[in-house]
Amino acid sequence: MNDPLRQIYLVDDDPAILKALSRLLRSAGYEPIAFASAKQFLERYEPNAPGCLVLDLSMPGTTGLELQQWLLQTESPLPVIFLTGRGDIPSSVRAMKQGAVDFLTKPVNDTALLKAIHEASQRESQARTARAEAAAIETRLATLTPRQREVLEHVVTGQLNKQIADDLGTVEKTIKVHRARVMEKMGVQSLAELVRLAERARIGQVHRQGHSTSQSQPFRLPSGIGPNP
Repeated sequence: MNDPLRQIYLVDDDPAILKALSRLLRSAGYEPIAFASAKQFLERYEPNAPGCLVLDLSMPGTTGLELQQWLLQTESPLPVIFLTGRGDIPSSVRAMKQGAVDFLTKPVNDTALLKAIHEASQRESQARTARAEAAAIETRLATLTPRQREVLEHVVTGQLNKQIADDLGTVEKTIKVHRARVMEKMGVQSLAELVRLAERARIGQVHRQGHSTSQSQPFRLPSGIGPNP
């Protein structure tokens, strides 16, 4: 098995399900860690630890969907596979729209679950690579002066040097110098490369839209549930 992901979190309020899934995963070479509730899982949750979450949809207290939503809003990289004891099409659609790897019905088919975990492993690996690339971009961005950052934000929207100069109250020649320094510090040779880096760092979106979009209110788990501060 060429699956780099080994640690699998199981969250289900049914002890028999946890026991059966743990046995299956150990036989397949994984390291299952079982929890009887979302609260128990969050008490040991480590955001940067690689793994996969196999999550019961309907549990007392915090439900599987609520836990998934909390993980999303905290920008957790943990891939989620849902299990449900009954067919629930609206919930499955919502879970998949929110990025779930799969939505499986109990009693779960062993082959289907292992296939879903393998897919989750691939997603986790890709997400880890993307996070490393994003960190490298942020390191380059940190070398820019405030004025160079302003120029970058205008350049990636497609503005010409003269337009940027007018917006920033300076002359075109100065913008050319700043632009060259931005390209050098960001380690790119073309505007297309610069735009790609900016998109990964979510730079220039406000300028393209003409205004910033309002942020939604963060989802909060019930009082007392969540990782220890």
